[in-house]
Amino acid sequence: MKRKNKTVGYLVPVFVLGLFMLIIYGAYVPHKVAESQRIVCVKFKPGTSNDAIEKHMREFAALRTSISDVVAYSGGKVSESTGGTSSYDVVHYLTFRTGDAAEKYTTHPKRLAFIEANQGAWEHVLEINSDIQK
Repeated sequence: MKRKNKTVGYLVPVFVLGLFMLIIYGAYVPHKVAESQRIVCVKFKPGTSNDAIEKHMREFAALRTSISDVVAYSGGKVSESTGGTSSYDVVHYLTFRTGDAAEKYTTHPKRLAFIEANQGAWEHVLEINSDIQK
């Protein structure tokens, strides 16, 4: 009979347990809480095509992946209200870790290029900045 190496016999379970602990620890480590958010409401000029609005939505959503200061993004078209017409056509929600990150986003070249390329179709834009309550 061939005798097994005790060291390998003990190291394999220790390694597996250590790997499991690293995975669990990584999943439950608290992340830094976001501190700042921005809401951007856009009203398009009359006659703006649906294709132009969809292009605007795609390009704005793409800013999330191209600007690292944005940690979360969601957006969509404004739903019809029951009492009349809506003041805006689309709404974008952006979340930032810090107020400084939100300020850096404001002057980011990709954001400025997006504005330059799309502002011709905008009638009115409302941006609201706020702190996130903890």
